[in-house]
Amino acid sequence: MIRVLLVDDQPLLRSGFRALLDLEDDIEVVAEAGDGLEGLALAKEHLPDVALIDIQMPVVDGIEATRRIAADPDLAGVHVVILTNYGFDEYVFNALRAGAAGFLVKDIVPEDFLHAVRVAARGDALLAPSITRKLITRYITQPRHTGTGPGLNELTTREREAVVLVARGLSNDEIADHMVISPLTAKTHINRSMAKLRARDRAQLVVLAYESGLVAPRDS
Repeated sequence: MIRVLLVDDQPLLRSGFRALLDLEDDIEVVAEAGDGLEGLALAKEHLPDVALIDIQMPVVDGIEATRRIAADPDLAGVHVVILTNYGFDEYVFNALRAGAAGFLVKDIVPEDFLHAVRVAARGDALLAPSITRKLITRYITQPRHTGTGPGLNELTTREREAVVLVARGLSNDEIADHMVISPLTAKTHINRSMAKLRARDRAQLVVLAYESGLVAPRDS
């Protein structure tokens, strides 16, 4: 059972999301909150698999709520998905940098919404290649380092290769084909890379890959 926390200051939207999720046999909405501070308290209380968090809210906004969740070891199993009305913008990028697993636009069709919740619950990032390209071209043009950073030197050659391919938007199966290894081995390389780089998920791995200079925008 996938446990979901809804955090949005618009009750009507929360009701709509809840009605949709409640129809699914494998998904349970464990709590709702109208602001980020309440959402943080409920996340600690219920330990959901997925927290759907609006990016703009009173008291504590979605970016700060995401940052606090990502910084709390007790909430390591909570995958944050940002809800936004505006598509990919600087707020969303800041949320990804803060530790969000991905984002959804609120006018998403129900089938894609449900699929996204299940993807997030598995620990996969909601970053399609098209979104990765936007992230690269709009927000990561001046790498802060050149192939260095916390944990980067600890990566093996194969782990670095896997991180580069993740940053280019490839799936595990595509990475496995490219590296001529099994999908399980590809996933192992990625998981070990995330551990060494202290990335919560693939979304943060993409951000770290470009910000560190391991992958340059022109290489994508």
